[in-house]
Amino acid sequence: MYQNGIKIVLDKLVALMALLLVSPIFILITLILFLLHKQVFFIQTRVGKNQKRFSIYKFQTMSEARDSNGKLLPDDARITAFGKWLRATSLDELPQLLNVLKGDMSLVGPRPLLTDYAHLYSDYQNQRHQVWPGITGYVQVKGRNALTWEERFDLDVYYVQHISFIFDCKILFLTFITLFDFKKSRPQNGISIEPFEGQW
Repeated sequence: MYQNGIKIVLDKLVALMALLLVSPIFILITLILFLLHKQVFFIQTRVGKNQKRFSIYKFQTMSEARDSNGKLLPDDARITAFGKWLRATSLDELPQLLNVLKGDMSLVGPRPLLTDYAHLYSDYQNQRHQVWPGITGYVQVKGRNALTWEERFDLDVYYVQHISFIFDCKILFLTFITLFDFKKSRPQNGISIEPFEGQW
């Protein structure tokens, strides 16, 4: 009842209130990104509940710089100074409140992963797709990118099997705390995390 009823309503209400609350910051970031890059949002296809694909929204943190052959430069070379700050503060994730209002995501749940990984999951790992993906989740408050893929999937499955209002509130509370711990909130090596190649 909570997962398919109360949680959906609460998600949309909180997302709407949050958008209204942070609207000045949202508008300011939008203006800065437009002036810097003419491109405000990074839009990418991810896998959500029941493996349904959707477009996730983030603020743009990288340039489109390419080498002499027209190939995009590595992430470390393309991220901008303002983009680094957005990532460090997690403000690049703000547009995902729109995903929550659209019904693609929840405030709390397993983070939606790339479509490239869709065929690599075991039945155990695939349990993460039984619920809506979240802006934050159990993985994000237990170590995030410092964790191995195996540990991340274990935490995702644990969340799916123990989802509740109290559990969600706990994760949201811990999220605000971890936002101020940059070592836990960002990749430990470089800009992007290592790709998932299918294991176990």
